[in-house]
Amino acid sequence: MSVHTEIKKVTTSVLRKMKTQGEKISMLTSYDFSMASIVDKAGIDVILVGDSAANVMAGYPTTLLITLDQMIYHAQCVVRAVSRAHVVVDMPFGYYESSEADAVRSAARIMKESGADSLKIEGGEEVLPCIQKIINAGIPVMGHLGLMPQSVNQYGSYALRANNESEAKKLIEDAKKLEAAGCYALVLEKIPAELAKKVTESISIPTIGIGAGGATDGQVLVVHDMLGINKGFTPKFLRRYANLADEMTEAIQHYISDVQSGDFPNENEQY
Repeated sequence: MSVHTEIKKVTTSVLRKMKTQGEKISMLTSYDFSMASIVDKAGIDVILVGDSAANVMAGYPTTLLITLDQMIYHAQCVVRAVSRAHVVVDMPFGYYESSEADAVRSAARIMKESGADSLKIEGGEEVLPCIQKIINAGIPVMGHLGLMPQSVNQYGSYALRANNESEAKKLIEDAKKLEAAGCYALVLEKIPAELAKKVTESISIPTIGIGAGGATDGQVLVVHDMLGINKGFTPKFLRRYANLADEMTEAIQHYISDVQSGDFPNENEQY
């Protein structure tokens, strides 16, 4: 029997065991109770309470504007819905970069107030001291390398990352440093597939890819993107598994029509 089907709760050790046994890890975002409940019951391994909530829930142009309090709120909603999946929460921009003390304080607030299982933090060597302090405080950390949306103003775009030799070399070195610091897993975003394969083979912790090819130990997508709720985002790596925006629009228009015609509610739908 596979690790995926035999366990009742996904933990960091379960994810490491899945990598060891060659079982792929599935990961999706969620930001609210209703969606998280559906995603968890469907059998997902990891739910990411992503700072992408800034985009899909709040309508901000980047992830930079979401606050720590907002991330805690979304995490609380998700945790209340989940029984099986491992819940990891993004550390938002501006709450860990300035000092190790701030980083641990912010991390502790998320964990204590939300009840989540772990945190995800963007960055390599530059934020390693903060990540190390958080891990030393007993908080599991998932790393994140490659395209890091919180650094979009520094990059100037959301283009492919690590597509030259020096940047690729640094990414591999950063991955090894994050593993050595104690990170239990690593997201690789929008990097060449061959580089993602090299990273995955060079470290013992699981890698989760998004736009990083099929050789990583798992995959992650934003749930609103893969369900076709958000139709304005169409990167090469995105596969849509539904077109819910069209179905929802049709259902709402049908409702409007029934209300206007007097068909809703009918005699069976009233007291």
